[in-house]
Amino acid sequence: MTPSGAGAAIEAEGLRKAYGQVEAVAGLDLAVSAGEIFGFLGPNGAGKSTTINMLCTLLRPTSGRAAVAGHDIVRDADEVRRGIGLVFQETTLDRELTVTENLRFQADLFDVPRRRAEDRIGHLLELMDLADRRDAAVRTLSGGMQRRLEIARGLLHSPRVLFLDEPTTGLDPQTRGVIWEYLRRLPREHGVTIFLTTHHLAEAEHCGRVAIMDGGKLLVEESPALLKAVIASDLVEIRTGDDRAAARALRTRFGIEAAASAEGLRFRVAEGAAFIPRLCSELTVPIHSVTATPPTLDDVFLHYTGRTIRDTGGPDATSTAGPRR
Repeated sequence: MTPSGAGAAIEAEGLRKAYGQVEAVAGLDLAVSAGEIFGFLGPNGAGKSTTINMLCTLLRPTSGRAAVAGHDIVRDADEVRRGIGLVFQETTLDRELTVTENLRFQADLFDVPRRRAEDRIGHLLELMDLADRRDAAVRTLSGGMQRRLEIARGLLHSPRVLFLDEPTTGLDPQTRGVIWEYLRRLPREHGVTIFLTTHHLAEAEHCGRVAIMDGGKLLVEESPALLKAVIASDLVEIRTGDDRAAARALRTRFGIEAAASAEGLRFRVAEGAAFIPRLCSELTVPIHSVTATPPTLDDVFLHYTGRTIRDTGGPDATSTAGPRR
């Protein structure tokens, strides 16, 4: 855990939410530094959205404590709300209003003075590449444009912390990439702390730190690179002229146990790319193809939970268009 203190934008100690005998969040300890991009990685039902709802004062914790932007989420709920921006998983824009009207309405809700609001609206529309659509009705915008508008709305009152619940839900990979170009600029250029939930593995790679959550419990938190270093081996996949004979040879010659798959044989070895030349020269069975892949966050999730995130029913198993609920 990042040390707590004046630099912490979010702190939680023993944060718990239970519904009867079911614990949605089970004693969460957490600290997120100011200006950090912090991600919760986990499948549907892991407790990610429940955690965000508590930190944003939408749910009252069963027990424990938490502070956001220096304010207790229970005692100082109004101050917490003034200091955060929140982008829900599902869109909450008024589709019949224009882009600018949606933003002005948000400014009125947060008592942003009119002149400052107009300056902020202009700035955010430029930031999110929506300036040429400022007078367009929201219903005429693409899904990616609407997502960028939701993020602009969440930033309108200059929050210290921006909460994003599955920020690229339902978007294609190209649009997800565009969204993340904007998000990565916010901590660097505007000092905003970003706290997001996701079960999209590629999305978690953008975070400075990732916490893996499953069954309401925080299993581990670290940078994506250090989490993947836990695996300490690359995945090698080979297709040969005789996979059964190749598996025997891998066992006797290299001491490697290979698993059969529809694509051939799979096994893990340290420094897979360096191992491939030796494999090709010493394996007597003809090799048709060979690849080496470094550890992924899905491998990390498997390591800590015993299953891949795809096994949980997450969208990565069937679609590249983004998470669905």
